[in-house]
Amino acid sequence: PLASKFKTPANLQGLLDKQMVGPSTEDLTETDFPVQSFNPKVQMPFRRVPGQNARKVEVERKRRLYLSFDIAELLASKGIDSNQLMPRHYDPDNIPPIEEAKETVFPIYLPLQVFDNDEFDCRTPEEWISLGLEPGFSDRKPVPGKALLPTDDVLGHEDPKSHELIYEWIDVGVLDYDKETDLYLVHKTEKKGLVRDEEGRPILNGGITPEG
Repeated sequence: PLASKFKTPANLQGLLDKQMVGPSTEDLTETDFPVQSFNPKVQMPFRRVPGQNARKVEVERKRRLYLSFDIAELLASKGIDSNQLMPRHYDPDNIPPIEEAKETVFPIYLPLQVFDNDEFDCRTPEEWISLGLEPGFSDRKPVPGKALLPTDDVLGHEDPKSHELIYEWIDVGVLDYDKETDLYLVHKTEKKGLVRDEEGRPILNGGITPEG
C-alpha cells in the first residue's frame, strides 16, 4: 500500500496552545487519607450471587450513604446540644433558680467514656487504625474521623472544663490508639482537609519520626 511520511506542522506548538480540553473526571483533590479508609465494612461474599448486587456496588452505596450523615445534625434532631456534652466546672454561684431554669439545673458531670459502648462497632480500634496502611507502603497514614473538641486549642489544653470553651464536632485525622487508656490520638485537619504538622509535612505513623 502507498504510504507517506508524517509531516509535523511548522506551527505545532501554536496549534496545541489553541486546543480546548474539557474538564477532567479524575479526582484531583489532595488528601492525606488513604482511599480505602473511607470504605465501609460490608458483610458480603466477594463472588456475586445471582440476583444480588455486586460487592463493589454495595460498598459504594454505603460509602455515599455514610458520608451524607452528620453527627452534629443527628444529635440536634434528637434535641441534644453537642456543646453541652462535655462536663464543666461546678459553679454554685451561677446556678439559676428552678423557676427560671429552662433546662436542667444540675450541670453535666459524667464523662462521655462512662456511656461508651462498642457492642455494635463494625471494626475494632486496631482495624480502624490499620485502614491507614496502603499496599506497597510502609508508612501508616491517618484515618478520617470526627471528634468533639474545643474550638480554642490553647484554653482547651489548659482547662478543658472551662465554661468559656465551645465544643464542636471537628474533622480530624486519627493518628494512633492507646489500648491501655482506650483513647485515640487525633489531629485537627486544615482548611483543605489535610493533616499536617507545623512545617506543613504530612503526619505519618502516629507522628512518630526517626528522631522520636
